[in-house]
Amino acid sequence: MSRFPRALLAAATAGATLFALTACGGDEGSDESDCGMKIGTILPQTGSLAFLGPPEFAGVDLAVEEINEAGGVLDQCVEVIHEDSGDTTTDIASQSADSLIAQGVHAVVGSASSGVSFQFIDKLYGEGIVQISPANTSPDFTTYERGDYYFRTAPSDVLQGRVLADAIIADGHASVAILALQDAYGTGLADSVEQNVVEFGGEVVMKTIYDPNASEFSAEVAELAAADADAVVLITFNEFTNLAPELVESNLGPQDLGWYMVDGNLSNYGDQFPEGMLEGTKGTFPGADPSVIQDRLLEIDPDLTDFTYATESYDATILLALAAAAGDSYDSDTIKDNLVDVSREGTKCTVYAECLELIENGEDIDFDGTSGPIEFSPEGDITAATIGLYQYLPDNTYENIDYIFQTLE
Repeated sequence: MSRFPRALLAAATAGATLFALTACGGDEGSDESDCGMKIGTILPQTGSLAFLGPPEFAGVDLAVEEINEAGGVLDQCVEVIHEDSGDTTTDIASQSADSLIAQGVHAVVGSASSGVSFQFIDKLYGEGIVQISPANTSPDFTTYERGDYYFRTAPSDVLQGRVLADAIIADGHASVAILALQDAYGTGLADSVEQNVVEFGGEVVMKTIYDPNASEFSAEVAELAAADADAVVLITFNEFTNLAPELVESNLGPQDLGWYMVDGNLSNYGDQFPEGMLEGTKGTFPGADPSVIQDRLLEIDPDLTDFTYATESYDATILLALAAAAGDSYDSDTIKDNLVDVSREGTKCTVYAECLELIENGEDIDFDGTSGPIEFSPEGDITAATIGLYQYLPDNTYENIDYIFQTLE
């Protein structure tokens, strides 16, 4: 079940669409074709990652608003078209890709789930359309055969796995269990955590990959109970809301052994769980302090309570516009050919209007984003990132306790 009512999300999306129309044409009755550059999104409105949708949509919409306020791209406004990604149990993302291709988008922001991105990455590659994900972390994308048009502003789980493992060992845990969902994200992050736990001197006493569509997790809970672990890493999506109570009922809660969560399930659960249930649980997700644009995001969507991957979504959208401006065209091949260049080895800039002015003055730019210093590798990965470390309070909401900067080198 989604943690956000679908009616509210639909209203927010409708509002974003209305903004795109008015920004492009100057009034509500204008034709949306008045805009030049078209950016599509394939982000979760439904499914197991629907809780990530609102901050990601808000990040994209804020970026488009600021791009258009600064004069757009090549003196034309930018239009954004939102589509749903669903999750890996549906074919929604593939249908959304077909819709955006038919509407002539020049680039796509999405998806949130690595497994979902693999459902349509080949379609966009075949059409020569740039895809930039704000949240895909599977290491599999780095060497993907048809990844020429693929980029991401979220770091590979090689980095998150390292930070999480370091936190577990630093907390004094030596015997670690891993429960991970079966998809590209879950298995990739599980492998990274396992490798780093062992390298840091710990032991992985259990690594179980489960079916995320299961209605109950009694077998996995029993296996964990028998594993004699003193900490468990829970690599899940929204099925966490079913798994967590089963663990607690079996005396495997955060007060019995260390719980460690990840970006796929780190959320402010509030009264969804009994007070104090998650207290002391720690977790990680990639990204610098979102407070740098939090107030502006709340102007886009006042109902936001989570800000996960909002800055990465914002940065992804700004980068697409800057690449088009630098290449003097918003066709997808031009965007692809300029994305790496605008992210590194030029004059530093952090705001679209400032960067655009530098480009118009003939300067090479190096855009540093709200999510951190973004420098793309030739494979479309960011080569350094900040990973936030968080801890749950008695009210089942989390607070930041540290930010750790990591590089792929």
